[in-house]
This record gives sequence, structure tokens and C-alpha cells, in this order.
Amino acid sequence: MRIGRIYRNYFKNNMFMRILLIFTFIAIVTIVILSYLMYMSLSQSIVNKELDNQKAAMESVSHYIDSRYKGVENIARDMYRNEALFSNISFLMEHPYPDYVQHRMDQFNNKTNGYSTDVLQYFQNTMDENSDIRNMILYSSESQYISIFKPNKQFKQLSANYLNSYIPEVMAMEANGINAPNIWVRKAAEQWDQELYTIRIPINNKQLKNAGQFLVYLDSNSILNALDTYKNNYKGSIVVLSSSGNVLFDSEGKYYGKKYPYVNISDSLFDDHHAGLTESGKDMYINKLISTEGGYVVIGAVPKNKLAESYTGTRQTIITISVICILFAVLLPALFIIKFAKRTNQIIKFTRKVKNGDFAARIDDSREDELGQISRSFNDMLDELNLYIDRVYKAEIKQKQTELVALQARINPHFLYNTLEVIRMRAISQGAKDVGEMIYSLSVLFKSLVQQKKNYTLKDELEACRLYLELFRIRYKEKFNYTIVAGPALSGKSMIKLSLQPIIENYIIHGIQTERFDNHLIIEVREEDEMLIAVVTDNGKGIEPNRLKEIREELEKPEETGKMFGLRSVHSRLRFLYGPAYGIEIESRPGEGTAITVCYPSREGTDVEDV
Repeated sequence: MRIGRIYRNYFKNNMFMRILLIFTFIAIVTIVILSYLMYMSLSQSIVNKELDNQKAAMESVSHYIDSRYKGVENIARDMYRNEALFSNISFLMEHPYPDYVQHRMDQFNNKTNGYSTDVLQYFQNTMDENSDIRNMILYSSESQYISIFKPNKQFKQLSANYLNSYIPEVMAMEANGINAPNIWVRKAAEQWDQELYTIRIPINNKQLKNAGQFLVYLDSNSILNALDTYKNNYKGSIVVLSSSGNVLFDSEGKYYGKKYPYVNISDSLFDDHHAGLTESGKDMYINKLISTEGGYVVIGAVPKNKLAESYTGTRQTIITISVICILFAVLLPALFIIKFAKRTNQIIKFTRKVKNGDFAARIDDSREDELGQISRSFNDMLDELNLYIDRVYKAEIKQKQTELVALQARINPHFLYNTLEVIRMRAISQGAKDVGEMIYSLSVLFKSLVQQKKNYTLKDELEACRLYLELFRIRYKEKFNYTIVAGPALSGKSMIKLSLQPIIENYIIHGIQTERFDNHLIIEVREEDEMLIAVVTDNGKGIEPNRLKEIREELEKPEETGKMFGLRSVHSRLRFLYGPAYGIEIESRPGEGTAITVCYPSREGTDVEDV
């Protein structure tokens, strides 16, 4: 109720308040939408920049791991290049360690090989040169010996069959490349550090047949060196996963020995794009980089809320600017609108004074804009109106009042009806029955024309036409006849008073041929598409083409010329009340007759509309 009262008091009848409200709504919506689009664009740009920084860090990690893979390949390649060293490596892989020691003693005695061909010393030197190597392992697929090299010249050789382990099966099944250390090999090497990854290289004998495997365990923390350059440039965490889903590297150290929760590795091996996943209802951005050569996937994960912190300041700035813009967009137009509203209210108050009869009121507004021009126009109009009232209007009112009194004194409808009734009875008593019928029709016709009805219908108009035509049917006796056709459902349709009678009168005056005995007039009324159509057709004289053209032009003239008063009155009233779709259309042929079509709106129960 309170809202409705506020609306009625301040908005319903206040155009300027409505304009201000609409403008304020449009300005706020526009600024909010533009601010939102700007915020989304800037935030997305910041997100893309952060993701690009993360991807650059991921590429650095991938390059580092690939370089270590190539480094291990180079170690294996150096073993092949040194024939004596490779021969000792092959011997150690195929024989127990004591036999290898005896083999080395024989070589020393024979002085066939130098100290540099010692397998243990070679691997020790290699680990000394590569601080990230934790273990180096040789495995013979034929003898199933596993030789484990550790820093500080620690060495251990085991028989995989003797241990009754699954090492042979593991070595046969696992693919070469980069992976996580196998649990059975870990057990044999007594290496339980989780922060490791392994590089596996096959070893072939001189006949190029596979003789076993060369495994190198590397410290995963050494990969952090590749991130030193990007330490402050990326957000979130970077994880390296093997093809089996094991965590090889975790920049945050949370997922070693666990399953990484954000990515299904089987769906990611051949996919490389940004994707949004969800962890416990928290959205995450995921970057994926696949290394087909090494068989691993680098994953970059950063929570969306963490990235949102990067553009929080941008959001606050945009909100502040938007609020300031809204204030300016609303307050400045409001000041102008309120100013114009005050001037408009002055004009409204002035018009109310004039309405109440104060023709001496004037608007005091000297500005040159539209409202100032309206004010001066009102003032000038009042000056001219006062002069007209003084010179002409008062005299005309007195003249009209005098004529009205005289007319009322001369024409009293009751006196007229009584007089016509006396004449009719006198005619009937003298045997002039037709004269009595004519006087009766005339009396009823006068009464219907003088009577004021709230709802004037088609039935009333057709009855007036019938009474009028009945006068002339009696007058011309057998020379004239008429037909009225209208469905009972149309009798209640609203009608303009005296809209058909002038057309009939036009025929009686100009169209009927008294020398003929077949004069006939037809009035037909029908309804089409919410329109009431009355067609008045006769077989009279018709109208010459030139005269018909003049009549049509006269009907369409905007101002009254005094010609064809009856037809023009009907046509003008219909056009004025209902629009250009309604009015009179005339068709005629000389010697054949005339058809006049009158179009009304099809309505019922409305008040009489007369002009």
C-alpha cells in the first residue's frame, strides 16, 4: 500500500520523475554491465598471464627432466664407446661380484686394461659429477643379477632369483624412459626415499641383443633448480606424473607416494589444454604439458581463489570508478531535470489559473529555450484571446442566447406533435387516409429526431430511414418501392445519428425518376471483419463521370465549402470519429443507378457519438 501511494504521489502523474527514474535505471544498468565486462576482461587477462607464467615454469621443468634423460643416455652411450669398460660392465652383469674381482685381478696382472675401466670407479666418478644421482643400477636379464651402486663407493650385488622377488617380472614389464622407482627394486637397493624418479635405459650386448637394464635414480628436489627463475612469477603447484600416474616431482612436496587427485593420467596423455576441475567444491585451474619422448606429464595446478587475489585490487578499482560514474550519471541529469520540472510546474500552475478564468495571469520566463518559447507563446495567446473576447466573443454569445430564446419560443415539440395529430385525425375523418399515414410517419420521424437517446443503434437509424421512405412511397404510390435488409443480430450495433438518412434524401432529390414505375431503393447492412458495412443501392439516374469525380474530391477536402452538406456531413463525422478506414465510397453509372457504401466500426452498447 505504501509503495502504491508513493508511486501515485511521485511517479504516476510526474513525467520528469519517470524520466529521471528511467534514465537512472538505464545509466546504472549500462555502467554495471560495462564494469562487469571490463572486470571479466581484465580478470581473464590476469588469469591468462598467470597461467602463461605457470606454463613457462612447467616448460622449464620439462626441459630440465629431458636434459637429465639425455644425460643418462649419454652415460650409457659412453659405456658403449669404451670397449674395455663395456666388457667389464657386461662381465659384472653376468657374473657374481667375486668373479668380477678375480676378472679384474687377471686384467691387472696382464696389464691389459687400466684403472679407468673399473666399473665401480666409473660409476662412482659419474655420481660425483652428477650430484642429483642417488643410485645407479645394472640388471642382467639372462643371469638375473642386480648390481646396485651408491655414493661413497657403496656397492651391492644380489641375485633376483635368490631373493625370490618379482624383479625379473618388473624388469620385463616396465617400459623404458622416466618413471617412479619400483617397490621391488627399492627393496633390493634399500632405497626408500619417496622424492626420487628413475630413468631406465636398455643395455644390449655385442650381438645387439638385449642384455639387461641400466637404471638411474635421481633426486626429485633437484628439479626445483629449474624453477629458481620462476619462483616469484607463478602461483600454485607443479607436479610431474609418470605414465602410470605416480608422482615424480611435487613442488610443494605433498603428493609423493600418493595418487595425484586432480588429473586422470589416462585421459591426459594425448591432451594438452587448460581445464577447470573441482576439488571438494573448490575450483582449480589445471595446466597440462605432455612429454611423449619421456612418457611423463607435467601438471600445473592453481586454485581459482588464489588467482582471484591477483585481481582483487582491479575489482576494487573498477567498483570505485563505477560508483563515481553512477553518481555523476545520476546527479548531473537530476539537477537539470529538476530545474526543467520547476519551470514546467510554473507553466502548469499558469494554465490552471487560465482554466479557472484568470486571463490576466502571465508566465515570467525570459529564457530562449523551448520552455521559454512556450511561455511567451502562452502570454501572446492570452493577449490575443482577451482582445477577441472583448471585441467579438461576448457579442456573439449575446446574439446566440437571443436566437436560442426565440427559437425555443417558436418551436415547441409537444405543440408540434399535438398539431400534427389534429391534422391527421382531420384528414382521416375527411377520407384522406393516405394523408393521415403521411402525417403519422412525419410525426414519428420528428419525434425520433428530437428525442435524445443514450445509445443510438442501427435499429433506430433504419427505423428513421423507413419512416422517411414511407412518406415518399405513399406520395409516389406505385412508382416507388424500397427494401431494407439487415440481420436481427445487427440491430443492437451502435450507430451515428442521421448517417443513412442524408444519403436516402440525396436519392429522393437527385436520383428518382418520376416518369418510371420501377424506382427501387435497397438498404443492405452486413458485418465484415469487425466492420459494419451499409450499402445503399438505387436504379435511378446515376451520376456523370465528371460530376462523380467532383463529388469524390469534395468529400476529401479538409475544410467545409458549403457544397453537398448531407454527404459531406456523414463522411466527415465518420472520418473524424473513427479514422481514415471509415466513411463513404460512391460508385455510379449514368442511367443505371448509384451504390453508396458506408463503413462503420462494429460496436455495441457504446454511447452515441455525434458531431
